[in-house]
Amino acid sequence: MAIWDKLKGELIDIIQWLDDTNATLLYRFPRYNNEIKYNAKLVVREGQTAVFINEGKLADVFTPGTYTLETKNLPILATLKGWKYGFESPFKAEVYFCSTRQFTNLKWGTPGPCTMRDPEFGAVRVTAFGIYAMKIKDPAVFIREIAGTDSNFSTEEIQENLKGKIGMRVKEVMPELKIPVIDLESKVVTLGEMLKERIAPAFEGFGIALTEVQVQDVGLPEEVERAIDKAGAMRAIGNMQTFTQYETANAIKDAANNPGGLAAAGVGVGMGLGMGGQMAGAMGGMFGGQTQPQQAPAGLTPPPLPSPLQLFVALNGQQAGPFDLPALQQMAQSGQLTRETLVWKQGMAAWSAAGSMAELAVVFGTMPPSIPPA
Repeated sequence: MAIWDKLKGELIDIIQWLDDTNATLLYRFPRYNNEIKYNAKLVVREGQTAVFINEGKLADVFTPGTYTLETKNLPILATLKGWKYGFESPFKAEVYFCSTRQFTNLKWGTPGPCTMRDPEFGAVRVTAFGIYAMKIKDPAVFIREIAGTDSNFSTEEIQENLKGKIGMRVKEVMPELKIPVIDLESKVVTLGEMLKERIAPAFEGFGIALTEVQVQDVGLPEEVERAIDKAGAMRAIGNMQTFTQYETANAIKDAANNPGGLAAAGVGVGMGLGMGGQMAGAMGGMFGGQTQPQQAPAGLTPPPLPSPLQLFVALNGQQAGPFDLPALQQMAQSGQLTRETLVWKQGMAAWSAAGSMAELAVVFGTMPPSIPPA
């Protein structure tokens, strides 16, 4: 160190720390050769403590206030040094300032999902994350167990360790709560309080007090979230039969905009109408209700269902049929029925090409057009 730095250290007789970092837990006051003048002023502000270290051992701890460093204010250090009252030469010691204020908005999260037993969904893997707050409770323990001789110790140096402790405790505490996963988000305050109670003793071993734990979010697997959404939708719908008819109508509308999808729409319509009653009964039993047949309101009687498609086909100049939709599909696959083949059904004024009929779009939707002549 330069001579000027040594002289500057001799002239300074006020020992204090002004923290503008907002993240420093411990700061060692710099002095040339750790030499502190007798009768120097020590200023300890609110939210701080000053710790004197002599030859690697803790000598004195000063709480907020202003002190004159003399023998009567340093009884422990005076004993260690063998001082007598009035001895006025510089003494050598290290001064550490500890911030005792709260450090907030420190983040934590589970290192992986924890498995919970849920009465409705069975075994569920759950994650959680949030923030916590802490402060130094015992400066001596903190220096001895954590900071050591570090001259500038910040929250970044310990945050990962504390974050891991909270995350691991979460995986222990959440299954013990025995709260259904669907209700976990409404119990985050209770969960935070239990976490603080369980984790605080581990922090005290570092000289740190855990002052707050907040659970900001609980994460559920996508399949469980979908099941919760569906359960809510079913309760809102009430009548599964009506819901099935509504979904079937939407499927037909979407398929009509895509000729290639009309075949799938036909199958979906059949399955939807055939299984609607069974699904309604099953969902009614799942949610503790009975599905009753629904009658249309007066004046809103629906029209009769359409008759199955029956077509006559002109084959080799002869009328053949009538054929239903499955038979027509087989004829198209074998080449007997093409888009140019003449067909007729009841209600038509004359024979028409098969390709012009909307009912046969499902038949030709997956069939390639004829190969043009070379």
